[in-house]
Amino acid sequence: MLAEIRRSVRNQWVVLAMTGELDLGTSPMLRQAVVAEVADGHNHLVIDMSRVDFIDSAGLGSIIGALRRVRSHDGHLLLVCSQQQVRRAFEMCDLDRVFTFHVDVDSAVGTPVQV
Repeated sequence: MLAEIRRSVRNQWVVLAMTGELDLGTSPMLRQAVVAEVADGHNHLVIDMSRVDFIDSAGLGSIIGALRRVRSHDGHLLLVCSQQQVRRAFEMCDLDRVFTFHVDVDSAVGTPVQV
């Protein structure tokens, strides 16, 4: 299945909305998008996975890599994850304790950035 990432800006957050599968074949696309945003000085990111219908270990790794990258630039990463099967992958690896999840982009971008 093909994947797509759309970028938008809401408040002080850059939203990367992913559609499709986040797996070995598509995770480099997400990694490149995050690298480009941080290189451009955008370190408050929301990854919207509400339209992601499958995630594997490579996809989880790309999300962890995104978190490390934004944190190394004093930023924040929030996740939008409404698909139960995708959320379950995070829970099985105890990553639900590491990430902040939101049910939709509106609730995520309403989160104030703490400096």
